[in-house]
Amino acid sequence: MAQAVPRPATYADLEAVPPHLVAEIVDGVLETHPRPRPRHASVAIGLGAELQFPYGRGRGGPGGWVFMAEPELHLGYDVVVPDLAGWRRERMPVEPDKAYIETPPDWVGEILSPSTRRLDLGPKRRIYAEAEVPFLWFLDPDERTLEPFALTGGRWLLLGTVVGGESVSLAPFDAITFPLDDLFPFADPAASAPPET
Repeated sequence: MAQAVPRPATYADLEAVPPHLVAEIVDGVLETHPRPRPRHASVAIGLGAELQFPYGRGRGGPGGWVFMAEPELHLGYDVVVPDLAGWRRERMPVEPDKAYIETPPDWVGEILSPSTRRLDLGPKRRIYAEAEVPFLWFLDPDERTLEPFALTGGRWLLLGTVVGGESVSLAPFDAITFPLDDLFPFADPAASAPPET
């Protein structure tokens, strides 16, 4: 007996997901995961704050950007929700009139977590490349690392790795510098664990 081919997820499927979950359509599959845990959420807001004043408002930096937390992006058939996204103002001069955005961002910041790591590092990375997003940053709050990528010839080029104790000054936001450790308001659990006996 032939197996039925699963039907691709629709926007109606996405809208039916309970509000306590984040829902995305990736490669035709409805993907859901819980809202970010506190460490994830605080790191995302910290990174957004570091970028908002110099790049969003032009205070201490060049300005010219619009940033959003968890925007719903419609990129072809895929519906993805990055943790942070930014557009150069000339590419988004007016506020979108829909609840979702079809203009690919100029930068995406994904905060890696156990529930999203597979999607972020796998299919969503490919989707962002296909949409020609020029810059993609992966921030890992557990490892306290930041890996920035630039899209070059349709492929992601790793620009370097920033680790705890180092400063961040990376494209496309290399007009500013800030300590990576400032993004982590909670103590490192490994540092506060009792020594093994």
